[in-house]
Amino acid sequence: MSDRRSGPPVLGGDGIRRPAANPTPTPAADGDGIIRVETNLITMPVSVLDRDGRFVGGLLQKDFRIFENGVEQKVDFFQSVEKPFTVVLMIDVSPSTAFRIDEIHQAAISFIDQLRPSDRVMVVAFDEDVQILTRPTNDKRILRNAIYRTEIGDGTGLYEAVDQVINRELAQIQGRKAVVLFSDGVDTTSRHASYQSTVADVEEIDALVYPIRYNTQNDNYGGGWGGGGRGNTRRQARIGGIIGILLGGNLPTMGGGGGGRGSSSEYDLGRKYLEALAQNSGGRNFEADTTANLDAAFSGIAEELRRQYSLGYYPEHVGQAGERKQIRVRVMRPNVVVRAKNSYIVGQNNDRLAGT
Repeated sequence: MSDRRSGPPVLGGDGIRRPAANPTPTPAADGDGIIRVETNLITMPVSVLDRDGRFVGGLLQKDFRIFENGVEQKVDFFQSVEKPFTVVLMIDVSPSTAFRIDEIHQAAISFIDQLRPSDRVMVVAFDEDVQILTRPTNDKRILRNAIYRTEIGDGTGLYEAVDQVINRELAQIQGRKAVVLFSDGVDTTSRHASYQSTVADVEEIDALVYPIRYNTQNDNYGGGWGGGGRGNTRRQARIGGIIGILLGGNLPTMGGGGGGRGSSSEYDLGRKYLEALAQNSGGRNFEADTTANLDAAFSGIAEELRRQYSLGYYPEHVGQAGERKQIRVRVMRPNVVVRAKNSYIVGQNNDRLAGT
């Protein structure tokens, strides 16, 4: 490759999460007189886990191999440093989660209890609207209060909530960052974002997404509940739950002002959507079947975010703008699982991230 540079890359202001400029670049002046330095360095965070899902530390640069479109690339940059991180907790408070909201609260609290003083969390709740309950903070009292303030609302604008977080909120956060999304994956009200658009966008962000899926299919007693408002929705959900217990089973799904839910196809699509967010971002997908499993998952996520490896390489063939490149990372150790982004799209200036 003609523009490969020797020597270590110079990192950006937010550490290993940005591609570095070439140490000996050839500057180009635009018509506005601004000097721009381009680079073809592709960087990505990489997690290596054992078969029990525990982070594998102590690996060296020589333990990693990178392939782009099936062709092995030279690993030009390697770093393994424990760093604090920021997580956006996204909490689904749509009607379908009404019967799981206490579990979701407990799970969210369990997650923040895994954090160290230098880690920060931002809490976002969403139904048909998106509510920023707290900006990034490491004050656990503020975080607990924000989590417990979430109330069941109307509709589910999941795609639009994901779109806002990945395209607006994450851009304001420096350093290592991730999204932990508590949801069943079903969307009913989004108009400006879609399954396809958000799955495509998440591939290009410098953050990992960890969906925590709650299977609410058998808990669903209605869609919009006739537009009765947040408090009324939650009361009706609780009353419905009590009646269901007295009758010895679940009530049938009822249509509502926000549109009924409950078909297997909707929930299958929701499950696939959450899996796609995890895969395209390089994160992991979890099923919220038991609290014990969640506690272990949260501990693993926190450790994984702090101790990720960062790899970088200059592609042998840069490619054309808009071209999608496939990436595969291998670790020369037995019985390990490697998690990293599996593709990237070449940018207009050949300055794109595989994930940072």
